[in-house]
Amino acid sequence: MKSAVFYGRHDLRIEESKKPEIRSNEVLIKVMACGVCGTDVHIFEGDKGAAEVTPPTILGHEFAGVVEEVGAEVSGVAVGDRVCVDPNDMCGKCDYCRGGIGHFCEHMIGIGTTINGGFAQYCAVNYKQVYHLADTTSFDEGAMTEPVACSLHGIDMSEITPGSVVAVIGGGMIGQLMIQLSRLAGAHKIALLEPVAVKREMGLKLGADCAVDPLHEDVSAFFKANGIGRINTVIECAGLPSTVAQAVQIAGKKSVVMMFGLTKPDDEVAIKPFEIFQKEVVLKASFINPYTQQRALDLINSRRLDVASMVAECAPLSALPDILSKPELRAKGKYIIHPWED
Repeated sequence: MKSAVFYGRHDLRIEESKKPEIRSNEVLIKVMACGVCGTDVHIFEGDKGAAEVTPPTILGHEFAGVVEEVGAEVSGVAVGDRVCVDPNDMCGKCDYCRGGIGHFCEHMIGIGTTINGGFAQYCAVNYKQVYHLADTTSFDEGAMTEPVACSLHGIDMSEITPGSVVAVIGGGMIGQLMIQLSRLAGAHKIALLEPVAVKREMGLKLGADCAVDPLHEDVSAFFKANGIGRINTVIECAGLPSTVAQAVQIAGKKSVVMMFGLTKPDDEVAIKPFEIFQKEVVLKASFINPYTQQRALDLINSRRLDVASMVAECAPLSALPDILSKPELRAKGKYIIHPWED
């Protein structure tokens, strides 16, 4: 089968791999769509993502497809089912799992990080990680379930209540999801801070009330002109030290700053503790997708969430090395890989 194998920093090879053989508790999925994630970029650049990657490994953790084989112990999943996958397989036995915070599992299996993933024509997974797509949900949309699930965990921690004022920093795919989820959570007004015009336009289409270019406009003056007073929640989605610092700066009193964007592991942010003290700001971060995969898929299946508008392009596996290595391509938006295309 065709696959994208990571051998080390800046070394991703499109090559033939052996088709996986399934165990009794696994299903074989014919992968129809696999999203390119910021974590994949971090791994390609030699940085740590949510989990350690030991080369050679087939990357890809946001994927959907068709069940082609099922093991003897599998129940509730049949050949021909259209499914997506939760890539984070918890052991269920360690102290973190038994304590209800399984996303910190000491023995986590990460499909597409610690074991082979979805940037391939086939992938074998434990059947308990499989979720069913509605007939009306495309494979491209289904592949977006994992990033939505991660975003839902961040929203759950952001303390948004009906009537809240929310600022989202960064209008990439995650920022566009956060705009929609903030609206569903009850936000009264949502502001998007994003330097790229087409992303600001997309944010306005998907639910932001106003959008500002923070590099060329006075953000404080913009907020005043648009009737934005105290901001209850700031969701930082760009993953830059400068935007994390900006999130603290624009946060209102008694507010939450959700540091959702993934910075490089060694990045540091200069903050003024006295400013946090004066405003009683709570700084939070969100780690992967604990127990949110089904909720995310329900939102996609029911069409309560638009996950298609921010997809820039669908591409074959052969295009993946360029996508991972060229920021100018990724700046266009979300990429979905179709492993069966030429």
